[in-house]
Amino acid sequence: MIGLQGRVTGTVGPELVGEVIVQVRGGAEAFLAYPATAGERIAKGTVVVVVEYLPPRTVYVVPAYG
Repeated sequence: MIGLQGRVTGTVGPELVGEVIVQVRGGAEAFLAYPATAGERIAKGTVVVVVEYLPPRTVYVVPAYG
């Protein structure tokens, strides 16, 4: 999971439980998402990279570009 890219489908940010869709295991799966950088807000539609994975369905992400 770490290093895979996904797209935010529910805003990720402080005091929010966001959602990202990640291409994994031959399909696309939804994961609960939190920002890897404290206080960062990541808008819906942003391409992100998974930097930490907590099984079974939680990831910490950062924006892929910029």
